[in-house]
Amino acid sequence: MSRLYIVVEKASDWGSFYPSDNVITAVDYLKQPIADSEEERTQVINLCRSYKYLGLGYYVSLLAEARGHRVIPSVRTINDLRRRSIYGLDIEDLNQKLTRFLPAEGRDTTEFGLLVYFGTTNYAPLADLTRQVFDIFPCPILKLEFGRQKVWQISAIKPGALHPLTDSQEDAFAQALDAFSKKLWRTRRQRKKYRYDIAMLADPNEAMPPSNKRALKAFIESGKELGIEVDPVTRNDYQRLAEYDGLFIRETTVLDNHTYRFAIKAEKEDMVVIDDPTSILRCTNKIYLADLLKSRKLPTPKTEILFRDDAKRLAELPDRLGFPIVLKIPDGSFSRGIVKVEDAASLKREAELLFQSTSLVIAQEFLYTAFDWRVGVLDGEALYACQYFMSRGHWQIYNHGADKGRERSGGFKTLPVREAPSDVIKLALRATAPIGNSLYGVDIKQTKDRAVIIEVNDNPSIDAGVEDAYLGEDLYRRIMNEFVRRLERKRLGIAD
Repeated sequence: MSRLYIVVEKASDWGSFYPSDNVITAVDYLKQPIADSEEERTQVINLCRSYKYLGLGYYVSLLAEARGHRVIPSVRTINDLRRRSIYGLDIEDLNQKLTRFLPAEGRDTTEFGLLVYFGTTNYAPLADLTRQVFDIFPCPILKLEFGRQKVWQISAIKPGALHPLTDSQEDAFAQALDAFSKKLWRTRRQRKKYRYDIAMLADPNEAMPPSNKRALKAFIESGKELGIEVDPVTRNDYQRLAEYDGLFIRETTVLDNHTYRFAIKAEKEDMVVIDDPTSILRCTNKIYLADLLKSRKLPTPKTEILFRDDAKRLAELPDRLGFPIVLKIPDGSFSRGIVKVEDAASLKREAELLFQSTSLVIAQEFLYTAFDWRVGVLDGEALYACQYFMSRGHWQIYNHGADKGRERSGGFKTLPVREAPSDVIKLALRATAPIGNSLYGVDIKQTKDRAVIIEVNDNPSIDAGVEDAYLGEDLYRRIMNEFVRRLERKRLGIAD
């Protein structure tokens, strides 16, 4: 069961809406006796006229958190909205996206405002942006102010109030509230049946997800065996995240999209998170990873960092690495954003193309091997070892340029960890040590005379029929059991 309170400052603020047993005044809410324990979860929508520091609205959110109630807006959100220096950093990326929807030419005005109700707006071109603003600053009503000098920017984000709304605005708010409350506070699952609930973030439409549908189902089944309910969620479930005890990300992670925001929010909610934000940060950017591995004196291919406006360094690159050379964008995945160049002309041409989307490019010596090793590592222990063979007639595992109907990826061979070369396993464990204790996939090339780290993946592929070819169901069980171990330690107050 879940109880919902809609808190208003004055009863008249709700006068235009249908009466509801869920509506309560701020004073009545604050005067409620504190229960020793609450079996049902209590959710609070704070619609007070103002969230001014130490005002009535502020105390509603503050005491809701003290009572263990889930409240929107939280005290953190209230404080962040009050301090523009903080939210200014958060919206920098949104400002960059804004110019796509509000072009610099063809609009006479230099400023306008927009009301946002639970992340929704009737202005379709900005619907995705307003949802992202709400993800960062969850507040029932937000006033977005936009200004233009050379380009459009969000000039201010302020909490809004219920009582000044016009009739049409009240209708829009009522629809948004209805949709939000049904989605966020629908009848909950039977929690008594399970020790813990884990949200498993996945995108059913992702072309190359880190886990296929059979693997996702296997995680769910393994969780049940261990007393965990593994609940598949999507990016649209961001506001529900705090309902869960842990987050398992099974969607390709990127620093500038919702996957990283999910990880950040889960960590702030003191949830067990795989992949955790630090691991995402350290693994998804190849430039960062190259410096990290170099600083720890771990073996990698000869590597150089190229800068967009440094033509001299680019011209000297063949002397340092020789041809062929592999160029990579910092945040590519599944062999995307990686090219091999054979001569000076192709080096210049391909570098210019990559520099259109990034200021820095990573360059490495080319090492041909028939396959790459992938070692799965969880909490400092090797889980599985795979050989990923190159796509037929291609130098990479994935051939994104293959014609339709041709083989787009190479084969694989999954081995027991004990049968993989010991130097490969040891190198994989050394590679993950400076990153963290999460779930990783370490890619290693082994030539006749050395083994080198290609990259460390924070969100390794675990597909049914591939990585589980040796361990089978035990692979999923071991990963889910790590969630149990961490949750039990958290419950007992033991640091991991």
